[in-house]
Amino acid sequence: MAQKHFVLDTNVLIENPKCITALRNGQENQIYIPYTVLTELDGLKKDPRIGHIVSQAVQAILRDELVTIFPPDFALTLTDDVMDDRILKEILHMGPIEATLITNDRILQLKAKCFGIPSEEYRDSDPFRSESQRYTGFVEDDEDLVPNCFRWESGTPVFHGPEGPKAIAYTHEIWGVRPRSVYQNLALELMLAEGIDLVSIQSEAGYGKTFLSLAAALYLTLERKDNPFRKIYLVKPVVEIGAKMGYLPGDIEEKMLPYIKYIQDLLVKLHDIRPANRIFLNPEGDSFRLNPKKFEIQPVAFIRGMNIENAVVIVDEMQNLSRGETRALLTRMGEGVKCICLGDTRQVDNPYLNESNNGLNWTVKKLKGFKNYAHMVLKGDRSRGPITDIVLKSKL
Repeated sequence: MAQKHFVLDTNVLIENPKCITALRNGQENQIYIPYTVLTELDGLKKDPRIGHIVSQAVQAILRDELVTIFPPDFALTLTDDVMDDRILKEILHMGPIEATLITNDRILQLKAKCFGIPSEEYRDSDPFRSESQRYTGFVEDDEDLVPNCFRWESGTPVFHGPEGPKAIAYTHEIWGVRPRSVYQNLALELMLAEGIDLVSIQSEAGYGKTFLSLAAALYLTLERKDNPFRKIYLVKPVVEIGAKMGYLPGDIEEKMLPYIKYIQDLLVKLHDIRPANRIFLNPEGDSFRLNPKKFEIQPVAFIRGMNIENAVVIVDEMQNLSRGETRALLTRMGEGVKCICLGDTRQVDNPYLNESNNGLNWTVKKLKGFKNYAHMVLKGDRSRGPITDIVLKSKL
């Protein structure tokens, strides 16, 4: 097969930093990168949304000694304000006659056609996935076992936990809640397992991770006998989406109400399924104010300096915590604590964090392999409801 020559646009490198290796196809094809593309990457490296992907793209270029970068001599003479026009001029001036521009920019494809430059979309797209997305909690047959992982064996998930291999052929029912999918059932297995102190759960919205963790917390604290858990803490970063609401009056619970209203709704739902009177000050009233001796909601900032013992701690939306905040939070956990960390690294609302640099991803990256830690990605067909289902399936 004849050697092909590909010129890469910036958007292709950002969409999949591994595209250089894929397009090279061994050592068969030649890869070119315009100097203008390096300039664009340099301008994007501090963007909190994609800076981590730009870094990967730059590393991929540095590692591949066979990549040809168009020399800057000609590029630096260009005064075009539109970077795409500069890239086209570099290809015409520097590139081989048979070079094909690889870009996902339709307008740039049309411009390339005007100059007689062939162009193609990058078809083998593989968007970036964080560590918490890549490690699903399952290992393949040819992979080494990870502490507290699952492996499919004869169609049944086998849990390799603190007590050794165990087939999960049963379905949990916790606080009157039955899981809707095998993955929810396995998530409950991790939340309830003795010997696992810290669990992290990654999933998109609607897969029930908060509801399941609250059900598990109620069971562990109020029902399970001979357990050390006396209280439930729900810890949450306070990150506003959209316009700021400004100063909010009242005590901590009242200030947090706009951020945790859905938590209260879920608790009331669980209370309707099976009474959880002890977590409310007045379970017969209409307000359902929480009993701070049994259930306390705290913003992350208030945890610093605390020593939490004999409690179930739920950390919600952990993807909005920084690495430093995550360390400060988890080092507050004393004896007799079960900590359940929830989040979705694809929904980072903190403007200073990104899909890779966030508390949930750092937790998986650094703690994977420890005997008292487990991680899982929740997935499946059925979730919050039919509208959520079609949104997830459509990749909206």
